[in-house]
Amino acid sequence: MNPTIPTTADMAADPITHHDDDLVAPPGLTNFLGTVRVDHDLTALTAVQFPPVSQGLTQTAALFVDGRLFTSFGVPVTHAWRPDRVVRSAVVDDWGITTTTVCAPRRTAVVIDVVVENRSSRERTVRMALSVAARVTRSAHAWGDAESPSARDTAIAADGRILLHSADERAWSIQGLDVPSAARLSGVAATEDFDLGIGGNGRGGELVVEFSIAPGASRRFGYTHAIATDRATAEATYDAVSADVPAVVADAERYWDAQLAAAFTPGNGEYSGHLPVLDTTSAPLRRLYWWAALGLIWFRREFEGNVLGRTFDTLMPNYWGSTTFIWDYSLSSTSHALLDPAEMRRQLMQWIRLDIHSHFGTSSLTGEPVGRWYSVNDYAMTRLVHDYVRFTGDTGFLDEEIGDAGTVMASLLTWSRAWHDLRTGSGSGLADYGEIDNLLECVSSYTHEVASLNAANVWNMRTVAAIARIRGESEIADGLDAEADALVPAVLSLYQDGAGCFAAGQPDGSRLPVRHCYDFSVVGTTIAGDLPPIMRAEMTDFFRRELQTENWMRALSPWDPDASFSVRPDHQWNGAYPAWPADAGRALIALGAADTLVAWLEGLSRTANQGPMGQAHFVEEAQPGIGGGARKAPPQLPYITDWACSSSGAWIELVLDGVFGLRVAPDGAVTAGGCAALPDPDAVLRGVRIGTRTVDVHADGRVEDSPA
Repeated sequence: MNPTIPTTADMAADPITHHDDDLVAPPGLTNFLGTVRVDHDLTALTAVQFPPVSQGLTQTAALFVDGRLFTSFGVPVTHAWRPDRVVRSAVVDDWGITTTTVCAPRRTAVVIDVVVENRSSRERTVRMALSVAARVTRSAHAWGDAESPSARDTAIAADGRILLHSADERAWSIQGLDVPSAARLSGVAATEDFDLGIGGNGRGGELVVEFSIAPGASRRFGYTHAIATDRATAEATYDAVSADVPAVVADAERYWDAQLAAAFTPGNGEYSGHLPVLDTTSAPLRRLYWWAALGLIWFRREFEGNVLGRTFDTLMPNYWGSTTFIWDYSLSSTSHALLDPAEMRRQLMQWIRLDIHSHFGTSSLTGEPVGRWYSVNDYAMTRLVHDYVRFTGDTGFLDEEIGDAGTVMASLLTWSRAWHDLRTGSGSGLADYGEIDNLLECVSSYTHEVASLNAANVWNMRTVAAIARIRGESEIADGLDAEADALVPAVLSLYQDGAGCFAAGQPDGSRLPVRHCYDFSVVGTTIAGDLPPIMRAEMTDFFRRELQTENWMRALSPWDPDASFSVRPDHQWNGAYPAWPADAGRALIALGAADTLVAWLEGLSRTANQGPMGQAHFVEEAQPGIGGGARKAPPQLPYITDWACSSSGAWIELVLDGVFGLRVAPDGAVTAGGCAALPDPDAVLRGVRIGTRTVDVHADGRVEDSPA
């Protein structure tokens, strides 16, 4: 029998051994109430965030061994991530130190269980200290910057713990140990003149413990960091968690095993839907599917005060905490519609109430818009509503009145024609999507009349036409289809004959060739049927020649002149954003090159070895891989990419829509027929929910009602 539901052990990352400032992205943990970054030493934590309380990128609990900062010893540290924990280990001066860090289930707290082993031949005494810091604050506004807010705190030492609180006492951090220890303040006064300096944390004090340990023996202690908006709640949380730290660690494993099982179980108590089970003998395909599912549920957030009750954040643990980006959410569109349609409906209604042409996402703290306009928003919102309706069968949603926007159907019509207002006087007939900040941010040539989003306009109009036709609005449907057909030649005029890539039209009428994967993927997944055979062949040759690597891909060809513009690996030559390989895979299938994808699966699956997929992974020409997989890019300058990104749901769409060829029309009609038979002719997707039906989809294209 093939394994079908993963456990925390199945999702364990490969252990990574590194030094303090190696280009290894420090991992994150979550319990859906908040997040924490687990740093490169043995105990340090950064950005312990439990909304509405934040503290920026403040680091706390840095380890000192016998008075010396642990990282200054220069010894390698091994960290091993699982959904429920991070285990860190090292040996320094014949002390073997192993720590296990977890987010306490159902609590706004983080704990670390520390075990110290004497590996010498004599009894010795060790003094261990954790440097305590916090800059907790509770902002009255959305966290509108990449780094969450922080502020100067007041420190109090009491009962062996250190309490830190904001000036208005609306944010509290309590840190302490579960064994007899000393809690000492730093002596640095938190006055108005207190300056953190560049990269400073604002020390609060230290927690000190001393042990005499016989040779070969070990001792343990636990560290707890509790967060709350008032002192009484913080103390109650601290007391409950610190009472038995090993029990909290064990509970975290049970909690995450249950979460993973719930995601694939109909009628579970965690989500309003579920993901289908993949039954296959193909280990690479299974690994990629499980990886995607984990990366999706990893971003669930339902802290107290979340304006929608539950949301799915976009990045963690470093940047844009509490923000959901429309673009990234849409890349997991099918996944959200299947796993949690009730949450998806609320999120869509929130975005429709706002002007999607003025921001890139919203804050779950306030519901307010965050950031600037992203050019993809019309395509993203059309895709989201389409997927929600076709998988849930909730056609009544289209007639729901939402604020000043009118009905959802009216919004669909607006988004499908929004490109009209972006046309310029160049005579091309194409929409101009602005500068790099509205598009890929770190590719200076990818601007204005880009092929991707103009092809998406064709898809938008055809998709809304199909919905209108089902509603009996044939005149609207015929008009949209005619407009879409008329736009196709203008999009194809950007194609560079023989090169396999497209140009970006500029305001002066010139055309600048750009060898980027986003054109390949979006054109391939939206209008593949409009492309002549020679264009399809040249595009796939371009992808294989200039973008594809053994275990990942380049977002931009290194033969593109703009490859020298930036080293940010989510969109440049040295790596790719996590959805790009998945979307490229769907494009390969649509362009008739399914065999290229199937041969690529084994290498891609090796990159599923470092926890949830990162905001970017390096190609190996840029940085050596880790355990055969493409290395996650780190958060520090100049890369500034986060450890995990929610768009991993794009890989679920690759499996369902791409590999199995699942097609669901807005009226619920279902067909299938992809390339699943190539890796496994007996593969089955079991329990795909479509409206009131639940079906099994077979590799040979059969769609059958699931057994009761």
